[in-house]
Amino acid sequence: MNNYNTILFPSDYFNKNNVDPDLQSEYVAAMQTGLFKIILFDYDRYLEDGKLTLVDLPEAPCGAIYRGWMLKPEKYRDLYERMRERGVTLLTPLPPQEYELFHIFPNVYPYLKEDTAKMIVFDSPKDIDLNVAKKEFKRFMVKDFVKSVKGTSFPKYFDSSITVAEFNENMKLFMEYRGGLYTGGICFKEYLALKRYDNRTNEYRVFYINHEVATVSRNSGQADYAPVPPTALIEKYRDLNSIYYTIDYAEIADGSWKILEAGDGQVSGLSDGQDYNAYFRALYHCINR
Repeated sequence: MNNYNTILFPSDYFNKNNVDPDLQSEYVAAMQTGLFKIILFDYDRYLEDGKLTLVDLPEAPCGAIYRGWMLKPEKYRDLYERMRERGVTLLTPLPPQEYELFHIFPNVYPYLKEDTAKMIVFDSPKDIDLNVAKKEFKRFMVKDFVKSVKGTSFPKYFDSSITVAEFNENMKLFMEYRGGLYTGGICFKEYLALKRYDNRTNEYRVFYINHEVATVSRNSGQADYAPVPPTALIEKYRDLNSIYYTIDYAEIADGSWKILEAGDGQVSGLSDGQDYNAYFRALYHCINR
């Protein structure tokens, strides 16, 4: 196994020698630990014309951990192969199945279904059967295979009163919001009413690194007095088939806990208020133990 002491960050759009400004805090924290070397790559150019431009590529082969923006599975596979040609092995095996397992929620859903919302999957928007969802759910939310469009004018959920014509109009809006980031097909998920404290939901993001519970952090700006997820629930999912992934947990209105989402650790953001230095120390020691 490679020693993973290098991090691959996207560079600034205007200056490939600087890290992307939105990842500056992570970059600084990783450097401050003294444990990592840094490679920068021009993410935008890579997406636009397929050219892979790297800065500070090590002379010797190494293992690297990607910390950056989401890539569609086919682009991640391409990046993995091209980095390997340059002597850098990203933190997934070949082929990079772990990325696709957690990045594409329907892939990981069977492993989480005991503790997450019920879901119906359609391979494309044209395959949607609204009546199936209306029979199955009182209320349901819509996302593609990776993300919803939370925080936009797209409805948070639909119920049995929605008509096909109304739904189709809303789906046009959904596709506009997702644009070129649209991935896979469409998921209808049972809408869960979440517990609130001072009008904040109680959500947590857990990073699992090398099958250890590396960090547990508040992920919705909730107060410190809000309860944490049950330890038994967090421990239950520490041995899934990836070395680096996240699971998001939320307290439901009735006081129970459910899984909201899962993700590949490389493209999962850190929580606001999380100790970035502690995170990168945990990342290094868990991966290289």
